[in-house]
Amino acid sequence: MIFAQPRAKAWAMARPQSPDYDKRRDAIVAAAAQLYARRGFDGTSIAELAKAGGFSKSLVYHYFPSKEDILDAVMEEHLDALVEEAETASRAGGADTQLRALARGFLRRYVGAEDRHKVLLNELDKLAPERRAAVVAKQRRIIATVEGLIATLNPERAAEALPLAMLFFGMINWTHTWFRPKGPTDTDRLADMAVERMLA
Repeated sequence: MIFAQPRAKAWAMARPQSPDYDKRRDAIVAAAAQLYARRGFDGTSIAELAKAGGFSKSLVYHYFPSKEDILDAVMEEHLDALVEEAETASRAGGADTQLRALARGFLRRYVGAEDRHKVLLNELDKLAPERRAAVVAKQRRIIATVEGLIATLNPERAAEALPLAMLFFGMINWTHTWFRPKGPTDTDRLADMAVERMLA
């Protein structure tokens, strides 16, 4: 009787992950966020990205099969951080406290993440439909959280909760274009101002 040779286990053949895998990947995403924010997604090539980040094209493709994969990572990671802030705020206490905590958390995240935030605001239509849908779903989840808090705080204006939520994000989402952290107003005070004006 002839016995078949045992198959090699997949895990035995897998290459071990480099100890600085995450560091290199993060460096690629950060460089891409900067270039996409300044030149736009369409105006940035993989070659330009590699040159700006100081790594080879082959390294970029080792981590990301396509330029769109990098764009998706820039947006998803930024949004995941904001979703985490919203979830943390939801445990802060009453509706007023939660809304202030959310606004403060978001503005703190925006500082230092201007490039990623700009890319999220301006380049969403460059993603394929299914990826765009995933990003939009997270955005709607955040908006729904704020909408619910507004309805709780202003029951008499519950029918206007969604427009008010959108106005709220209109106030805070563009602060990266003018806000300076070292100015006379810090992020927490700015967040409180946005909440106070929205609830007035």
